[in-house]
Amino acid sequence: MNKSIPVIYSDHPMGVAVKVYRLKNKSNRLHIFITIVLALTLIITTVSGGLYWIRTAGLPAAPAATDVTSVAVPAMPAIPEAWADTKKEVAAAVPVPPYEIIPSIPGVPRIILDPGHGGADSGCVRDGIAEKDINLAIATLLATQLTNDGYQVIMTRSEDIDMTVEERVEKANYYQGDAFVSIHQNAYEGTDAAGIEVWYHGADSSRNSKRLAQIINQRTMESTGASSRNLWDESEFYVTNNTVMPACLIESGFLSNRTERQLLLDPAYQAQVADGIAQGIKSFCEPKSMYLTFDDGPDGENTEKILDILEENNVKATFFVIGEYVRRYPDITRRIVAEGHAIGIHCDVHDYGSLYQNAESYLDDFEKARQTVQDVTGTTTDLFRFPGGSINAYNKTVYDDIVSEMTARGYVYFDWNAGLEDALNREVLPERLIEMGVASTLGRNKIVFLAHDTVDNTVLCLDELLDQFPEYRMDILTTAVDPVQF
Repeated sequence: MNKSIPVIYSDHPMGVAVKVYRLKNKSNRLHIFITIVLALTLIITTVSGGLYWIRTAGLPAAPAATDVTSVAVPAMPAIPEAWADTKKEVAAAVPVPPYEIIPSIPGVPRIILDPGHGGADSGCVRDGIAEKDINLAIATLLATQLTNDGYQVIMTRSEDIDMTVEERVEKANYYQGDAFVSIHQNAYEGTDAAGIEVWYHGADSSRNSKRLAQIINQRTMESTGASSRNLWDESEFYVTNNTVMPACLIESGFLSNRTERQLLLDPAYQAQVADGIAQGIKSFCEPKSMYLTFDDGPDGENTEKILDILEENNVKATFFVIGEYVRRYPDITRRIVAEGHAIGIHCDVHDYGSLYQNAESYLDDFEKARQTVQDVTGTTTDLFRFPGGSINAYNKTVYDDIVSEMTARGYVYFDWNAGLEDALNREVLPERLIEMGVASTLGRNKIVFLAHDTVDNTVLCLDELLDQFPEYRMDILTTAVDPVQF
């Protein structure tokens, strides 16, 4: 029986794997070393401008052998010079990644910073001060701060080089950052214009660029004391419109304004700008939690308007519905579910007197509403909210019994810790509702926010209200959320 053991030897000058058979014959105690190179034929053919390598191989039968032991592998013969040259040519033709491979770190946000302009492109220039240099100085400070805070930072440029906007976008998209921030300075024909402008691509709400722009604008104003000229959603900038991640462009001051120009040259002020942008990025990547909730609907007029606003802002909410209105407006209720919002039970009939007569009356009302929601939407819910809140003047004597039974059945109730107070006075102007809503949050890290989709002014203020909370991520309530309870 012919028997041999192959050993792969790959340290060949041409990088070709060679099979070496090692044998020992006991009868004559001679070490037999047979090296069989699989008919290495490297044929270089130019076809349609490309190089092709063709390898053919044939393996003869191995001689009989027993008791295989290791032996030294002889040096491989020298490769003809022509082969070596060909290897270099082919290696040069092999595509390599266009940028350095930087592994992502699980749980660590990756931020792409883009100092605008560079090289022959100075950007705006006033009194010999080039925008490109200010941009790079602020971006470098920002990169250092974010890195020290535990973020992974990649810069489109870290020196004064030419770089097209297409190259910047290509690099950003290659590294798949969690956020992209392009840093620029502004200029105007006159000398009076001053302040911060932040731009984003408002036509694309899927990337959440608006929230990134809002929070960077807000935090940079706070850190510098500068005014905000505007938050622009009609950006035509290539870098904000063609990156695949949340993206914004900040113009942190006007070089055409002498006062701001001097500030932007000051390393201390540059550090303030960098700190504001850093705080904005951190708030964006590590948001607080807000759960926007609407009670007493669905409403035949207002709920669909609210759903439209939520869709435009890419926000999900939780609707605590009333059974009799679900039966009246089934299509609206189905739309709530279809668009990814959550539904909880408020009650079937909003009548405190009959609802809180005893625990049984509450449970009967709840079950009727729950069954209605299931029949209309095909979904079930384990969430509920007491009409009037869990502690109110009507349920004092039955509260404990209701909570005990509902908890035993697997239901979870949510109260609230911020809100518009819109149901207390339906005539309060939208501007005042916003003020009260913002003030009620008290900067908490977790907010369950109460509003009512039956109030007209709530609809009128909602779009602007959502803009007031860029530091919060808005999501739906689930049983996995630790409930806010009175």
